[in-house]
Amino acid sequence: MKSFNFKGLMAPVFTPYSNENGELNIKAIEPYVKMLKTKHVEGILVNGTTGEGMLLNTSERMLVTEAWQRACSTHGVTMMVQIGGAPFPDVVQLAKHASRIGVDAVLCLPELYFKPKTSETLVGYLKQVAKHCPTTPFFYYHIPMFTDVHVHMPTFLNMAETAIENFCGIKYTSGDLEQGSACLKEGRTIFLGADTILCGAVASGFDSFIMTTLNICPEVAIKIIDDIKRGAIEEARAEQSKLNQHIASILEHGDWVTAMKKAFRERYPSLEVGQTRPPLRF
Repeated sequence: MKSFNFKGLMAPVFTPYSNENGELNIKAIEPYVKMLKTKHVEGILVNGTTGEGMLLNTSERMLVTEAWQRACSTHGVTMMVQIGGAPFPDVVQLAKHASRIGVDAVLCLPELYFKPKTSETLVGYLKQVAKHCPTTPFFYYHIPMFTDVHVHMPTFLNMAETAIENFCGIKYTSGDLEQGSACLKEGRTIFLGADTILCGAVASGFDSFIMTTLNICPEVAIKIIDDIKRGAIEEARAEQSKLNQHIASILEHGDWVTAMKKAFRERYPSLEVGQTRPPLRF
């Protein structure tokens, strides 16, 4: 299996569409990667929630994955791709594709219709996916507010590490910091996916982050992390408060992805990423 030693900031990138017809805008991808690199964001996640992966067909998901992979390889940026949120045969196809083109890691949602209720059934599903990309570091995407899959993550992690040979960790997108902190363990990679609890998470020991606002204002996250590391707790709390206020103001303009993409367009007008797709936008 490939090694995976990434720590730090990974942006869950927006999928760029043309302003004219809503089709994929592949030409925006390389300048997008270059922009993030200059902002000290050293990793990207493709086709996640922010990237509307579940609103793309399988061919589109593979096409954008290849484009991001080329740009990331050119600029020395770590790339993870989210392959779940589709019918099982398509998830398998995406796993094989990710393995074939040599991405750095894959992330996978649970089965979204026949929802797993236990750690055992969740591990069983992921094992059936992971065997199709056996040399690629494999991560589970825990986002219960979207999936309604409420499996206890510390229990799941212990089981998955035994059952899935290429399993490396999770993206933890939940406000339950107590359970998230219980997941932390030497040798695991636990990505925080919740922007609003960054300060407390860093203080609890998190060192890897996949958060939407890293696309828009990564400098704020960098400052919060640095403040905690040097013991400036009150400064970190103040920055977290500002970030949360900024998020609240952004969300006045729609759902999470639509509003965040609007904020991104306003900050980086030269990067043509377009609108969100239906059903996020009718």
